[in-house]
Amino acid sequence: MQQGSSSNSGQRLQVTVAGDEGSARLDRVLAVRLAQLSRSRLKALILAGSVTLKSAPVRDPAYHVSTGDTITIDVPEAVAAEPAGEAIALDIVYEDDDIIVIDKPRGLVVHPAAGHETGTLVNALIAHCGASLSGIGGVKRPGIVHRLDKDTTGLMVVAKNDRAHKSLTEQFADHGRTGAMRRGYMALVWGLPNRQRGTVDVPIDRHPYAREKMAVRDSGREAITHWEIQESFGGRDGKPVAALLACQLETGRTHQIRVHLAHIGHPLLGDGVYGPHFKTKASHLGPESQLALAALGRQALHAYLLALEHPQTGAIFEWISDFPEDLTLLRDCLRAAL
Repeated sequence: MQQGSSSNSGQRLQVTVAGDEGSARLDRVLAVRLAQLSRSRLKALILAGSVTLKSAPVRDPAYHVSTGDTITIDVPEAVAAEPAGEAIALDIVYEDDDIIVIDKPRGLVVHPAAGHETGTLVNALIAHCGASLSGIGGVKRPGIVHRLDKDTTGLMVVAKNDRAHKSLTEQFADHGRTGAMRRGYMALVWGLPNRQRGTVDVPIDRHPYAREKMAVRDSGREAITHWEIQESFGGRDGKPVAALLACQLETGRTHQIRVHLAHIGHPLLGDGVYGPHFKTKASHLGPESQLALAALGRQALHAYLLALEHPQTGAIFEWISDFPEDLTLLRDCLRAAL
């Protein structure tokens, strides 16, 4: 049984442990019974002493409950959003009460961090969503469940409440192994792979010396990228100099596609972090392609496909985003040189 009441200071929920839940962990019982709250939110409430049993706080998420226990959860009112909202224009592809899907432009940082305290996607979403945001993690803010690099363009989904945050987090953790989640990218890379399609399955971790970079390392976390050739482009001598690859992620590590494609010898065009030694290859391009690449000023990567199960209705949604103008120009110049 689950009961709830609310007041100006927040909400009080009560859960009575059912027979089949006896001896289960506290956090697991609450996660199943209180679907509107994310696991991270529940853990924070437990550690803060906001979850009580027989009027005494239970601060251990691994505490084993007993059949018939009545657990009280005091959920405080969400505090004001930090950082502040800012009036930044967004290209909104879809929005409802639970999620918002945006087509992120180049140059937009997702979350405030050192050197980017303002002007981020989070600042924009706080201003756009206003009071519709729920208390994700105890703070009124959008629920960021995945990120795109500052200069990677394309589709992103953001949760607007705890229930959506929990569902999307689980879907991204699964990455389509058992569910509907799919994330597709288009990448313009140097060279032409020696087969039509392939998979890069090597772990990724922080670079041992350059901490702003990631690297393939045995100590890293599992990372799997599937790729397939869509087009190839010839250079001045007629030999393949670049290719357009469609990539799908089975995991979601920082800089995953950039690291993996560089690892197999095909770094992204314009990627000065993971493909600096390929700059000289620009001399093999036609003059218009060279100018388009120089004007690009970023890695040639675009998140063109996003599919997921709606957190509230269960309906399967799929969105497609066309190449932005700068990548379209580069691709068209490469085509014209054939």
